[in-house]
Amino acid sequence: MGRKSKLSDAQWEDIGKRLASGESTSALAKEFGVSKSVISTRFSKRTETIKAVANQLFEAESAFDKLGISEQISARSLADELKAVSAHLAGAAKFGAMTAHRLAGIAHGQVHGIDDAQPEKSMEALQRIGVLTKMANASSEIGLNLLRANKDAIDKMNKPETDSAQLLKDIAEHLPD
Repeated sequence: MGRKSKLSDAQWEDIGKRLASGESTSALAKEFGVSKSVISTRFSKRTETIKAVANQLFEAESAFDKLGISEQISARSLADELKAVSAHLAGAAKFGAMTAHRLAGIAHGQVHGIDDAQPEKSMEALQRIGVLTKMANASSEIGLNLLRANKDAIDKMNKPETDSAQLLKDIAEHLPD
């Protein structure tokens, strides 16, 4: 564990805001009595992320402003639908995962009914286990597909040549009409 900072959380927050607005690390280090390396270590990744998101927002807003009014309305509606779909899929994935977990637990509980010495006498128990396992796997599909889609989207976003407008088009293609 590192040494306790001599600056308060509020002071660090102030430094972060001022760095994001363009003030120099050197000037802030001098003002707050800390080294430039301490500030750089604490904020380099955070500042980089904030600036990247700010650039994405600027690009999206610029592209949005170039659309006609009816196209802006359509784009806003599509964005709202994407948010709603995302929220509903997340809920479905959560309930599907809980259902899969419960069914797998019930199937596991049925294992005691299998006679290892004479498995042919345990066909009913094996069938119940098979059905429960199949249902558990099916219940987990929404969550697994959502995780897969999220991973694919993140992979695309991390590629420098990925255009955010193209990413939105790709997502929109998967929505029902």
